[in-house]
Amino acid sequence: MIEIRKAEKMDFEQIWSILHEVFSKGDTYTFSPDTSKEEALSIWTEAPLATFVAIKNDLIVGTYYLKPNQPGLGAHVCNAGYAVRDRARGEGIGRLMCMHSLKEAQNHGFKAMQYNCVVSTNHIAVELWKKCGFTIVGTLQKAFNHKEKGFVDAFVMYQWLSKDSE
Repeated sequence: MIEIRKAEKMDFEQIWSILHEVFSKGDTYTFSPDTSKEEALSIWTEAPLATFVAIKNDLIVGTYYLKPNQPGLGAHVCNAGYAVRDRARGEGIGRLMCMHSLKEAQNHGFKAMQYNCVVSTNHIAVELWKKCGFTIVGTLQKAFNHKEKGFVDAFVMYQWLSKDSE
């Protein structure tokens, strides 16, 4: 069973271990592979509107953040970022966090969610986000400098959440 809850200060060490694992690969996030612990925790836990953790057997196996994608007149669209511990991949944690984040986004009054830079070579994530209701609305040619593959495309993915026509 996976529990998803808001992150607390006591979670930061485990969050950092996941972020370090993910960022250091240089294949899915634009953050530098040598991002420091302080920078990573600021990006993931201080800047966002909310940060959540997914827990299985008392271990944090995933984390995500939720924040406005833009200020002001674009603030009705949110952005989210997800990270799953390597040894927990393939267990549906990313899907659970995505579905949880969509509900949380609506609870916070967001009308849509946008992913700004989904690396095209991250096929598992691209397909997962599509299954969760996102569409590719743009392709940014060679926008991501993949640690192993060099410059690859990135997708902008979007989902309208609001049931009203506003």
